[in-house]
Amino acid sequence: MTYLQITLFIAEGNRAKAAEVYEQYKEPFLRTIQGARSKELLVRQEDVQVLHGFDSQECAKAYLQSALFTQDVVNALSPLFEKEPNIAIYECVAK
Repeated sequence: MTYLQITLFIAEGNRAKAAEVYEQYKEPFLRTIQGARSKELLVRQEDVQVLHGFDSQECAKAYLQSALFTQDVVNALSPLFEKEPNIAIYECVAK
C-alpha cells in the first residue's frame, strides 16, 4: 500500500468549500484512477490533509499527473490556498 498525503493550508472560513471539493471528486477518484484504493479528508486546526491510498507508488505519481488532479482538483482548490500545498508519498513496509 502507498499513501499520497497532500497537506493544504486553507483558512478556517474556507474549509467548508474545500470539503465540498473533496466530496465532489472522491467518487471520480476512486472510480477512474488506476490503483486508487481510498481517499480520506483529515482536518486539523493548522491545516487540512487529504490522504489517498494506492496500490503502488507508480499509481500515486500517475494521479499527480492526471487531468482529474491537475485540471479539476487543483483548479477548484487553488483559490482557497493560503500557501502552496505540501505533497508527500509514503510506502507501507510489512515485516
